[in-house]
Amino acid sequence: MKPSEWLDHPGGVEKINALGKRREPFLFVISYDKNYIFAQPLRALDKDIFYKIEEWRNCPAIQNKTKSYRLSLSPVTFQAYQETLEKILEEIRSGNTYLLNLTFRTPIQTDLSLKEIFVYAKAKFKLYFKGKFVCFSPERFVTMQGDTISAYPMKGTIEASAPDAHGQILSDPKETAEHVMIVDLMRNDLGIVGTNVEVKRFRYIDKIKAGEKELLQVSSEITAKLSEDWRDRIGEILDHLTPAGSVTGTPKRRTTQIIDENENYERGFYTGVFGIFDGDTLRSAVMIRFIEEEEGRLFYKSGGGITLDSQPQDEYQELLDKIYLPF
Repeated sequence: MKPSEWLDHPGGVEKINALGKRREPFLFVISYDKNYIFAQPLRALDKDIFYKIEEWRNCPAIQNKTKSYRLSLSPVTFQAYQETLEKILEEIRSGNTYLLNLTFRTPIQTDLSLKEIFVYAKAKFKLYFKGKFVCFSPERFVTMQGDTISAYPMKGTIEASAPDAHGQILSDPKETAEHVMIVDLMRNDLGIVGTNVEVKRFRYIDKIKAGEKELLQVSSEITAKLSEDWRDRIGEILDHLTPAGSVTGTPKRRTTQIIDENENYERGFYTGVFGIFDGDTLRSAVMIRFIEEEEGRLFYKSGGGITLDSQPQDEYQELLDKIYLPF
């Protein structure tokens, strides 16, 4: 990947604004820290980039099942995870954060290429980028259509096979508190870029294929009204909203500082966002369920939200449950 393909933060915002003003359909990719931004017209999109955003795609659907494959992982030890978690809990007890999304990277081994993973993965939102990374995300970020922007924060996960999984996840105090905090954060974020903020749907459930398992994940839908000129300032709007609240925590600024101080790696594009503007409407996704190639090795990046009620073993298990291929 040539460094020239990536724009810095100011340059990326400016490029996205310019494409929007021309009503030029384009794909954008924004890293978690916003230091690297990619924006390219769809008519000239590089041939080693593939995307699927619901029914929008630049690659054919594969009807047949995947071939057999091997996947093994070498996760962080529970002891190491617990040590980091305790530091986060101390920050929460001190009032520096109330909810923080703690993530780790896990070395994995598989006989599949990143492109094969993209082809066979079943997900609403997928991106393969130049052999560098692949994501198969279940989480929308924002849509902008007509005069409305909508956000869909996803917080709360449980195995679908658990007894009364639906009732359990909706009644769990920790999961409820976590979700409420993210909804409040996203209401505030949308209030920066729009007016008439409203929670349209609160804590609805999607079923997600997770390898041999199925997961239930809880989302909400929040909307706001945009000004008529929003297509002229798409870059500015996305800049106000990123990084996504569901993968940082609240309050966002201080929580991202604590993340930087305690996670033992750089997230890079993981938990960034990508999307498509088709000349009229914008759709985007949070880059979770993410595998990256680094110096010939593959790393799967995953995590979950931490609150004062978090139990170490439960949070560690969630980290592992999110390492899967959705075939």
